[in-house]
Amino acid sequence: MRERSRPRGRREGGGGGGRNAGGRPRRPARSGAGPRRRAAAAGWRKGQQTCDRGGNKTAQNLTKWLQRRDTKKTRSWEGRQNELEREITFQGDSAIYYSFYKELLKAPSFERGVYELTHNNKTVSLKTINAVQQMTLYPELIASVLYQASGSEEVIEPVYFYIGIVFGLQGIYVTALFVTSWVMSGTWLAGMLTVAWFIINRTDTTRIDYSIPSRENWALPYFACQVAALTGYLKKNLNCSAEKFCYLLVSASTYTFMMMWEYSHYLLFVQAVSLFLLDSFALAQSEKVHEVYKIYMFSLFLGYLLQFENSALLVSPLLSLVAALMLSKYLQMNVKKGTFMSRLLKIMYIYLVLTVTLTLNLLLKMFVPHKENEHLLKFLEIKLGLNTTKNFTMNWLLCQESLQAPSQDFFLRLTQSSLLPFYILVLIICLFSVTQVVFRRICGEPLKETVKLEDGRIGERPEIVYHVIHTILLGSLAMCLEGMKYLWTPYVCMLAAFGVCSPELWMTLFKWLRLKAVHPILLALILSMAVPTIIGFSLWKEFFPRIMTELSELQEFYDPDTVELMTWIKRQAPVAAVFAGSPQLMGVIKLCTGWMVSSLPLYNDDDLLKRNENIYQIYSKRSAEDIYKILTSYKANFLIIEDSICNEVGPVRGCRVKDLLDIANGHVVCEEGDSYAYSKYGRFCHEIKMNYSPYVNYFTRVYWNRSYFVYRINTVISFQS
Repeated sequence: MRERSRPRGRREGGGGGGRNAGGRPRRPARSGAGPRRRAAAAGWRKGQQTCDRGGNKTAQNLTKWLQRRDTKKTRSWEGRQNELEREITFQGDSAIYYSFYKELLKAPSFERGVYELTHNNKTVSLKTINAVQQMTLYPELIASVLYQASGSEEVIEPVYFYIGIVFGLQGIYVTALFVTSWVMSGTWLAGMLTVAWFIINRTDTTRIDYSIPSRENWALPYFACQVAALTGYLKKNLNCSAEKFCYLLVSASTYTFMMMWEYSHYLLFVQAVSLFLLDSFALAQSEKVHEVYKIYMFSLFLGYLLQFENSALLVSPLLSLVAALMLSKYLQMNVKKGTFMSRLLKIMYIYLVLTVTLTLNLLLKMFVPHKENEHLLKFLEIKLGLNTTKNFTMNWLLCQESLQAPSQDFFLRLTQSSLLPFYILVLIICLFSVTQVVFRRICGEPLKETVKLEDGRIGERPEIVYHVIHTILLGSLAMCLEGMKYLWTPYVCMLAAFGVCSPELWMTLFKWLRLKAVHPILLALILSMAVPTIIGFSLWKEFFPRIMTELSELQEFYDPDTVELMTWIKRQAPVAAVFAGSPQLMGVIKLCTGWMVSSLPLYNDDDLLKRNENIYQIYSKRSAEDIYKILTSYKANFLIIEDSICNEVGPVRGCRVKDLLDIANGHVVCEEGDSYAYSKYGRFCHEIKMNYSPYVNYFTRVYWNRSYFVYRINTVISFQS
């Protein structure tokens, strides 16, 4: 891209585009650590302290590596960027999350801040929202309390403190994966290999580089802690104190995870299905599994109360499944053993649970008023080919990269790091071993109380069976939606590392091969140390130079056009003004200026989805009068046209915003196998720049630069020829 000198904002004229449809600018980045990277140091110091207390040396090394990665060239950044330039690094929904964190810190008291968020009428025009409930702002509530209670106002700026907490949680995330792999394999080598694969495949294991305030980055560390505790809880022959500790940790982390992410109950549903299958084949202690079900039930009940009676939790599949499982357990306990009815219940157990789950879920949806997440069901219908639609929002979601099937590049990256081949090997061995154990259970053979190394029966360990089922279910979802890879890939790292470092897995393989030339136990012990060591050295040789190259080429996010736009708004726009434009840009405006907007980049509310679709009509082929009526219906005073959306050249035709609008508005004509857009009106975002009637009657251009055109929406319409 040919670089151009930085222009000054103008009140007349035109210009070219500089932002893509997602709101991220296509500007040459300047050297220096980015604003996120500067704050990362404090966060990773917190993660390092956590690791120190746990004695986890590998997590300490990870912390030091990321700290070095994120604090490089800090001085050059500190001297150049002001608060506005830092804040524009938060894009889309990330900007909204951080803006509410800022509002909490500015409130005269915490109680007043919470009240203003739960009765918020200063963000979206003509709409009062409970932002805490609708956007799951519990992380921001906790961060603001910690910032003020710790006396950090004089020590660190709010943005650094906020991002530091998120990076600290990522340290806990990796530590939990380290511990899980160690508990399963019995060696710290597995933990080290898990961490190495996690770092090397960080593009596919975490979204921390793209969206720091996202709910997943706050929630998934707690889920990883829950999985680590559950792994220990399911182990056989666990002493009483360790079992109680694991139980308490599972309880606390499950509830915290549910409070941090609005979609957490779906992931817990997948976990509950894994435990249900584990219990159905009698591969774990039934009492322990049902104790976990009680934890789910308690967390759902407490979450419903503290999330302002969140009806989405009542109609969630997790509640229906857990209720069905507990009912089936009650029936089994109250039927005399050895009778025909008890045998019938055992045979029909899975069918009974599935039937009761579906029935209960349908009944709850009939009697419990709910609107949350209905668009997800519509999306799944269209994604699975059960329905078709011209709806703009649904088609826009289908075009998102995270909701597409994973690309070949994803599998290529996992293969190049040797993760995928070893994962498949470990999964096949464990799956065959589990299948053997299931057949033995069907034939009436009891499980051994203690599985010895020479037995070669890794499939009899309940925690291993759980992880095999869980990773298969998550993998199935990841094969459909690329965004699910952030849930699946970390556990791929953990399971693969456990397998190659576990003597039991190698012994299971040698039992099948019936080795006689070499003592199988000795060979299993040797391979469990030699294989991970060889993998570690090969990863170091291949990927360490690349990591060092990345460290030397760090660049920061910089967008002068957006900075100029925000500066103009703060200096020239009336305080009571309402801005209309793309939802992604509205999030940045709300954060950087505090002005009211007409839409937000949120997709869990039907009214906001409809608003977004209506505001996007500024890029459609509709008349000036239609657009004027839409904007004034939301009391908008200013309209912002983004040149990058108006002149977007997307890689996939039909997925550009203007293409989707043409389809939704019925402006697409098909002739002789080709399709094109036709309307008696030109595209509004193009026509308004021509400054001729009737557009100048409704809108007056007040500012422009290379990326944005700002128009005042006239309150008094003057029709001139």
